[in-house]
Amino acid sequence: MGTFCSVIKFENLQEVKRLCHWGPIIALGVIAICSTMAMIDSVLWYWPLHTTGGSMNFIMLINWTVMILYNYFNAMFVGPGFVPLGWKPENSQDSMYLQYCKVCQAYKAPRSHHCRKCNRCVMKMDHHCPWINNCCGYQNHASFTLFLLLAPLGCIHAAFIFVMTMYTQLYNRLSFGWNTVKIDMSAARRDPPPIIPFGLAAFAATLFALGLALGTTIAVGMLFFIQMKIILRNKTSIESWIEEKAKDRIQYYQLDEVFVFPYDMGSRWKNFKQVFTWSGVPKGDGLDWPIREGCHQYSLTIEQLKQKADKRVRSVQYKVIEDYSGTCCPLNRGIKTFFTSPCTEEPRIRLQKGEFILATRGLRYWLYGDKILDDSIKEVSFSPSDVSRIRGWFPRNCVEKCPCDAETDQAPEGEKKNR
Repeated sequence: MGTFCSVIKFENLQEVKRLCHWGPIIALGVIAICSTMAMIDSVLWYWPLHTTGGSMNFIMLINWTVMILYNYFNAMFVGPGFVPLGWKPENSQDSMYLQYCKVCQAYKAPRSHHCRKCNRCVMKMDHHCPWINNCCGYQNHASFTLFLLLAPLGCIHAAFIFVMTMYTQLYNRLSFGWNTVKIDMSAARRDPPPIIPFGLAAFAATLFALGLALGTTIAVGMLFFIQMKIILRNKTSIESWIEEKAKDRIQYYQLDEVFVFPYDMGSRWKNFKQVFTWSGVPKGDGLDWPIREGCHQYSLTIEQLKQKADKRVRSVQYKVIEDYSGTCCPLNRGIKTFFTSPCTEEPRIRLQKGEFILATRGLRYWLYGDKILDDSIKEVSFSPSDVSRIRGWFPRNCVEKCPCDAETDQAPEGEKKNR
């Protein structure tokens, strides 16, 4: 009940604006089309309400719709939970293990990350999901995962209704020739015939809804298995990437150390209970976390600081040789650049000839980095955090390596491994 109240009691009416985004509009549109068509097909043409089975089937369809929407809006409006503005650890000495967020004017608590879209540091951030127009994190991870489970299950039920409706209505209407298949849309299957005949429009709408249901089942079902895989390891998508980069850093420098993820409780069931609880409220406060034996409370944040320092060392300075307007898919930069534009909501940055960029990662035809705003700073050891940051993706063929970096011939981090 507490979770339900938090859904209808918005801390700020601005939260309603989350619905005004292409992600929720498409997601709610798919839910509305599939559920509405399943109910119409079931009642009118497949399983009428005056039968026991038809009534139970109709109740189940309503049940799927309610549970899907409940968890969807829960994930959207409850949100992931944010690190309090100005937060700092109780022990001031612990701040040396944490990164500082200049936007939130606070230290980043363990497992938290700053989201550019939400403009806040998110507790136990997994990712920013465009379909709910919000982050998936500490408070809404369970609701989001339940939505990913219920949506495919509801779509499977709806797809069954669509298939059976078309089968029963078209069973006596199909005629096969040597080279053609004809459908007689005037024949009726049920006796007495339905109030509204199953015409061409109904057939087209049912076929379209079937395609949406099957596509949703496959796409969202895959996301569910990905989420469950990391939940059973008590990780997030970002933490899985940090762990992968830790192994890459250790291998790159051939260090005699082993990174152990500190929040894996050693049991899938214990990891599962860290996210899913009977009360619906996740364990802990989102700032302090239980750790496995032999690990440090700040093992993950210490590794993040090492990776941040390593990124500065391995970054490469480039000089802009051609202007770039900042468009997502520039036609004037070549066909390969156009079709290999990064599939991400991360920004593109406008470039002008003569500017300098510090690239930290890249793809074959694209680079990601920070624009160096102070032209007097031309050191490779330049730290992006020292000045205002303008960062994003840009085409590789717009820039060239600076002479000092061309000698080292060092590739930006992520060129071998880019998520």
